[in-house]
Amino acid sequence: MDLELLKQIESQTVEGTPASVADAEALWLSISPDEDLAPLCDAAGRVAAARMGSHIDTCSIINARSGRCTEDCKWCAQAACHHTGCEEYPFCSESEFIDGVRTCADRGVHRYSMVCSGRKVALKDIRVFAAMYGRAHKEYPQVSLCASMGLLNRQELQALYDSGVRRYHCNIETAASYFPELCTTHTRADKLRTIALAREVGMEVCVGGIIGMGETMRQRLELAEEARLAGAVSLPLNLLNPIPGTPLADTPLLGEREVVASAALMRFIVPDLCIRFAGGRARLSRATTERMLTGGVDGAMVGDLLTTRGNSPAEDMEMFARLEQDAARNG
Repeated sequence: MDLELLKQIESQTVEGTPASVADAEALWLSISPDEDLAPLCDAAGRVAAARMGSHIDTCSIINARSGRCTEDCKWCAQAACHHTGCEEYPFCSESEFIDGVRTCADRGVHRYSMVCSGRKVALKDIRVFAAMYGRAHKEYPQVSLCASMGLLNRQELQALYDSGVRRYHCNIETAASYFPELCTTHTRADKLRTIALAREVGMEVCVGGIIGMGETMRQRLELAEEARLAGAVSLPLNLLNPIPGTPLADTPLLGEREVVASAALMRFIVPDLCIRFAGGRARLSRATTERMLTGGVDGAMVGDLLTTRGNSPAEDMEMFARLEQDAARNG
């Protein structure tokens, strides 16, 4: 490992200047296959602590509309063109949504989001969801409300904002250089348009993607840079869960070492964003998860994740509290 380059990157990112993709990639290429990653992870952890603090930001989601999606994203169980047997339903009920918000409040989870399958949610349905959000905002103001409803326009985003939604989630999924290999029914420009409109109506934006879909390490770093340049405050980091019936069903899983290194290197690209460990975490060892949460990652999604099962929320919250306490003692 090029320790001089690592020291240079850490120094500039602690001060808030993002590393270049080229420098972060050069650091990765300098690491031998069997080399200890502790210096890399420790440096990324120090950057996260300096820029983001020791707090682990948590969120949870409800799959508010499932299946029957018209898009052809190769990783997704909910695409109608893939035969995955995923559950299909039009909308969650208001009681299901409010129960989820209540559970977040009770557990100390900071954010809660509706996530809907499909290219976008129509305005008439946005108004139904907005009424649910309005009630949740009134009854549980301590829980920040988020939404992920596809490629919305300004009017639709404004309706959500007016109901109390303060963060919009729209993943760019992978680097612009790789996206056309994975989806043909919409473009990165479509996504960036919605992200810009969400910011214009006053929302923060949550913009991340999936790693392990055949992309290179450089493309993972490009994903992080592109999320930062889009104005993201949060970058969800998902690991591909190869689902039978999708074109990526036989994709080999990324090894835990490369997952850890990817997260640490991405921290140098986005020193001031929350890197939020999301889908795929359940397949990793607890030691690897904790190494990531002390090695650059400072947020996590808890509970179940769309079409896959998540970690135990109670165990997660205990782990987060312990790691925060350890960081406070060592800080």
